[in-house]
Amino acid sequence: MWLPILGLLLGIFLGIVSELRIPPEYSNYLSIAILAALDTLLGGIRAHLQDIYDEMVFVSGFFFNIILAASLAFLGVHLGVDLYLVAVFAFGVRLFQNIAVIRRILISKWALSREKLKKS
Repeated sequence: MWLPILGLLLGIFLGIVSELRIPPEYSNYLSIAILAALDTLLGGIRAHLQDIYDEMVFVSGFFFNIILAASLAFLGVHLGVDLYLVAVFAFGVRLFQNIAVIRRILISKWALSREKLKKS
């Protein structure tokens, strides 16, 4: 479970330290790819906490979400429609749902462990 979080922290660190600049015309694609990656990361953490984590589902979902989101943005640019907003909305909603479920699981585990301490 800690490998995705370690990868995220390493990526953030490398992004801050490096002098790599993304051209403005690719900013929509990058923002969607980052949202898709964060959605998959939080989905993986949620699945781990629910004891239903599957590595193949995580890896395939990671790449599929990024490719699908970037493809929507690419298609939208060529059609003259802001389709990237659809991906931003969808991944944003899923991010908040995953965060809410993770929070509930952690609170219930914390309350359960606290209850066990009181009984002993």
